[in-house]
Parts: sequence; C-alpha cells; structure tokens
Amino acid sequence: MISKRATLSSSDLNIPWRYVDPGPRGRYDPETNPTGVITHFTSAENFLVQRELAKFIKANVDIPEQALGYSYSTAGGQQLPAALAAHLNEHWKPWEPLSGEDIRITGAATALHEILGFSIADPGQGIMTSRPYYGRFELDFGLKAGLRIVAADTPLETCLQPDVVDIFEMTLQKAKTEGIDVRALLIVNPHNPLGRCYPKETLTALMRFCQGHNIHLISDEIYAFAGFDSTEPGTHPFTSVLSLEPQIDKGLLHVIYGMAKDYAVPGLRLGALITRSKPLLKAVKSVIRFHNPSGPSVAIATAMFYDRTWMRSFIRMGRGRVGEAYTYFTGRLSRMGVRYLSGVNAGLFVFVDLSPWLREDVGQGKEAREQELAQRALGEGVFLQPGEEHAFEAGWFRLVYTVERRVMDEGLRRLERAIKG
Repeated sequence: MISKRATLSSSDLNIPWRYVDPGPRGRYDPETNPTGVITHFTSAENFLVQRELAKFIKANVDIPEQALGYSYSTAGGQQLPAALAAHLNEHWKPWEPLSGEDIRITGAATALHEILGFSIADPGQGIMTSRPYYGRFELDFGLKAGLRIVAADTPLETCLQPDVVDIFEMTLQKAKTEGIDVRALLIVNPHNPLGRCYPKETLTALMRFCQGHNIHLISDEIYAFAGFDSTEPGTHPFTSVLSLEPQIDKGLLHVIYGMAKDYAVPGLRLGALITRSKPLLKAVKSVIRFHNPSGPSVAIATAMFYDRTWMRSFIRMGRGRVGEAYTYFTGRLSRMGVRYLSGVNAGLFVFVDLSPWLREDVGQGKEAREQELAQRALGEGVFLQPGEEHAFEAGWFRLVYTVERRVMDEGLRRLERAIKG
C-alpha cells in the first residue's frame, strides 16, 4: 500500500492525453523509426541550436574536481548566480542591478514552481493566472504544495492589455466568495501558449494590482530570449518586470527563470529564482536541499555565461532561427487553411484553432470533441494534447515549431491528413 497523497498524485497519470505516450509505435525518428509517432509538437523544446551548444560544451567546458562535491552546486554555488546576474543586468537592464545574492539556482524551473508554492502559500490556497495557461502549472503548484490554480477567463486578443486587471479583480472577488484565499498572481512573459509579450503598461498595472491586494506577483520569464523580429502588427518587445520602476514591495515580486528554453538545454535541469525578498530566500534555503542542481550542470552553465562574446552570438543566432521557423511554420499552416493566433514574436510555439475539424457526433462537451480529434491525429502518427492549455473555446492546440525542418514537414503532412482525410 502507498499513502493517500501518493495515491492522489499518481492518479494524475490516468488523465487521458495528459502525458505523451507514443504507444507501441515508439517515438518518430527520421532515420531509425520513420513510422513512429511525432511527439515534437507538444513539448516546448528548441532543437534548432543544440548542435552548436554541443560543440561549445565539448570545446570549452572542463568539469572541475570540485563539481563532484556538495558545496559546489548548493543553490547554484557562488559562480553561477553571479554570472547569471551579470548576464541579466546586460540584457534586461533591471531597475536595480542584480547580484548573485538575489538568485537561487534549483534543479529545473519545475522544481522552483513547487518551492515557490510551498513557500508563499498553504494547501488549499490559490495561485491566480489567466486562461489559457500552461496546464502543467496545476501539477507544479498542486501535486505536492497543494495549491489551487484560479483561472481568469481572459479573451485571447486582449488578455495582455492593461485592462486585464479588471478581470483579475472580478476573479479574485469570486474566489473569495468560494472560500479560496488567493496568495499570488502568476504570469508568463513571453506568454505561454500565446507567444506574445506583455506591454510595459500592463506589467505596471499588474504590479499595482498585486500591491493593492497584498499578494505576490510571480513573473515566469523563461522564454525571455526566445523573441524574434516579427512583421506582424500589434507586437511588443520583451520587457522584464524587473526593468520597470517598482510599483510593488520588493518582498512581493519574484521572477522565475531557467536554462531549458532560451538556451535549449532542458537536460541540464537548471532553474533560477530571482527575488529581493529576504524571507523567501530564507524559505528557499530551508528546502533547496531537495532540489539542488548537479555540479556538472552548474559547471556547464557557468562556462556559457562567462563567455560573453559567445553568449551574445548564441542569442542572436537562436532568435534568428526561431523567427525563421515561425515564418515557415505559419506559412504552412496558412496553406493548410488552419487559423492561428497572430501578433506573435516570442516563444517556441503557436496557438492554432482546429475547431473547424471537431466532430459533433462524438459525445457531449468540449473535452470529448478535442480528444476525438487527438485520436485521429494519433492514428496518422502525430501526437496532440487536447485541453492542455485550458483554452476557453474548444479546438485550440499549442504546436511547437522549433523542430528540425524535415520533422516539421512530416508532422504537418500527418496533421493535414488527420483533419482533412
């Protein structure tokens, strides 16, 4: 027998389509398994720059003997937080320059979500965010910390505008009437799954909103350098909330960052909490022993940030390739007749509307119709995740486009067969 809490958490594995399972066909590989299932569209991973990263690591990283010990990597050690602070000071230009003392490194941003949830709220309390949202937040903040995601139903086209605070206000009051004590507002900037950046005016309004209600503002900025030049109207460049004049007590403002997206190294398992809250930093120190990064990962990341010339070049290259992939991918979608959310200039994904191909005769409700479409796609050898982003309207799916071109082409061919075959 296992505990009640383990039984509850493991029951999440039974939710249909929640986890990527290619089944007996296995995962697609154009060389070794060309008949496998293409799962690349569902996981926000950047395959476009990993070859260059591997070359840099082989040529420039020497794992020191100290990296094999405890102290080297505890909370990231001393060198990595300082190197990351210098990097962010250069590119984000925070209102008050960062130091290594403002940063704690964890074993991936996912672990950091759990630490934050554990540290700022008690079981049953709420974390508010806007719908659609990254569905794994429910697991990150809920499975062990026991927090509830409180979703504000915000329109796709306007949910990043300053007046979104009115919807957050209504959602906050509604949560109170339902007995949910909301402890924080969580945003993702650039937004996941919309691929848009928050305007400065909205970030300022959100700071004031959180200050007025004495709740934490958590800004997940893990896609900060995944922005690109876009010719689409209505876009805004990325602005870190740390770069603006503070409209909130420093003890209520926290930024989540990591290595998985901007630097295409999710395998390093490195996340970063950036905050000037002394009580939160102390709380993190008390539990970080369960989520420390590995010494070799710290050594690799430190070498990347210390080589400023290479890092600047790498960021430029990454942005260029992400932008090229977005243009090609959306061009293919348009030729397929698939509508997508435009006004995008960041992230590794695009939000597409497959509602015209949802069937009406497959059962009741949004969930059944989306899952039937996903089953059709799986039959053609491409994996989709219905409902993962919790879009208010039926038929919206997040598709990742930072994949190898031949994989993208094959995946889109299979998707077109699924929706039109």
